[in-house]
Amino acid sequence: MQYSPAPLHIPDGFLSLVVSIICWVISAITLSAAIARSNKSLGERQIPLMGVMAAFIFAAQMINFPVAGGTSGHLLGGALAAITLGPWAGMLVMTAVIVVQALLFQDGGLLVMGANILNMGLVTAAIGYGLYRAAAAGNRTLKLTVAGIAAWLSVMAAALFTSLQLWLSGTSQLQIVIPAMLGVHALIGLGEALITVAALTLILQTRPDLLGENSASAKGSRGWVVAGVLISLAVVLLSPLASADPDGLERVAEDLGFLGKGFSAPYQLIPDYTLPFLGQSNLSTVLAGLIGLIVVGAVIVLLGQGLRAKS
Repeated sequence: MQYSPAPLHIPDGFLSLVVSIICWVISAITLSAAIARSNKSLGERQIPLMGVMAAFIFAAQMINFPVAGGTSGHLLGGALAAITLGPWAGMLVMTAVIVVQALLFQDGGLLVMGANILNMGLVTAAIGYGLYRAAAAGNRTLKLTVAGIAAWLSVMAAALFTSLQLWLSGTSQLQIVIPAMLGVHALIGLGEALITVAALTLILQTRPDLLGENSASAKGSRGWVVAGVLISLAVVLLSPLASADPDGLERVAEDLGFLGKGFSAPYQLIPDYTLPFLGQSNLSTVLAGLIGLIVVGAVIVLLGQGLRAKS
């Protein structure tokens, strides 16, 4: 089945079976550690915030923003999730988003899902959290600056890991794919940094305690969760305005001649973030996005409740 270039993540066919299995193993080991650590540390108040963050990242990834050369990019969100929730909860949130995108929306392949989780969820969360914690003793300006740098570097790291996987799979030559991927994602990373800093600025103004800053003016958890849900809904309503230009990986695959290697999933539920019975329309995109918000939020809240019960 020919690959439709609309999805944003690595499709099946780009990576070899061996590389895909290795990525699955690495992701499974890391997620096992994340679950084990969350079993011991996950708090009741953190669960709804995980749901809100998962919903926001899912919604934000629906909106591609244009970058130079007729290419677009979208938020990854791993750094933002890890900075806000901690590295382990952040990894679980990113994994839930990526799994729902692949299974429900056919965004990303099934065999290569381990690679997508590794590149976009685990690596980005680890880099984002590690660099941000290095500035934990600094003032807000320093923290936001470091967070922006961490977000940018997380995108570059994800692009580098993808490049290495493509090379190891024999899909593209190393000396060609690395400059191409890093070049376009250096620009996409700027968008990631701006969105991350903007979100953290809002959090610091409304719930600084979430980032380890005590404040008597911090609002209650319920109000913050409601605000987060409303913001996510607003982002979904804006999704029809997303750039139609190919995203970074798709542009590189087209330029380097391996776009045709990809193939679509063997089934279709809500392909390309549109409801089949409504066709390609703004209403179809918005309704698909709303379904995604509900599903990904429910998945991460149920997961959080299960982990909390065990702890």
